Amino acid sequence: MKKFNTYCFLAALLLMTGCAAKRDLVYFSNMANTGAVNNNMGGAVIIHQKDIINVTVNSLNPESNLLFNGNKNATTGNTSNRGGYKVNENGIVNLPLIGDYKIEGQTIEEAQAEVAKRLSAFVKSPVVDIQLLNFKISVIGEVNKPSTFVITDENVNLLEALGMAGDMTVYGKRDNVLVIRTENGHKTMNRLNLNKVESMDSPYFNLKQNDIVYVEPDKSKAVEYSQNTRLAPIVVASISALAVLAAVLLRR
Repeated sequence: MKKFNTYCFLAALLLMTGCAAKRDLVYFSNMANTGAVNNNMGGAVIIHQKDIINVTVNSLNPESNLLFNGNKNATTGNTSNRGGYKVNENGIVNLPLIGDYKIEGQTIEEAQAEVAKRLSAFVKSPVVDIQLLNFKISVIGEVNKPSTFVITDENVNLLEALGMAGDMTVYGKRDNVLVIRTENGHKTMNRLNLNKVESMDSPYFNLKQNDIVYVEPDKSKAVEYSQNTRLAPIVVASISALAVLAAVLLRR
């Protein structure tokens, strides 16, 4: 009789635990104790159509500085409290003194050098700083706080993005994180395994503007929320009750 009760208990235990799959919830769990170095510093930020840039100029001419630092021809709404210059659909931005300037396709550094070069015809020793005001990324799926985030320094990697989204839930598939990227009107997608340190070398580990990060739920969530799983406690309780009843009847 004791063996019979033991078998019933084991059967109930298997029903409760059989659907739970082993999951690796540790990022870069294959990292050696000696550590690893990320040699991927990410690509340069490229200016695109409809981007909004902030241009700050410092020169020996205070009046010219104010043309940039005090007057803007576009605003970013909720993106920033600062104004900015919008790149139109032709990739052109209109700047004081310079006028229309084809800026699309240039990196931030290239644009700074070109604007300084053009301004040197009007002001002495201009120093130009350009920032992208609408550099944003979106993190969706199995994270605690899915949202779109505006990045102020144009430099963010995948782990930092997940941190801003409150990290993955326990159901998030750390071995299959999808990054969707749009460049020159073309979408590309790449999946990264964050259980492996090698993912840090991927060009998708460091994010670019308008990237979308999607964290897929694993099968355990579907199982847990399925109708069959919800009925499992009832089934277990029924088996336990039948086992007790059988034990009582066999003793008579």
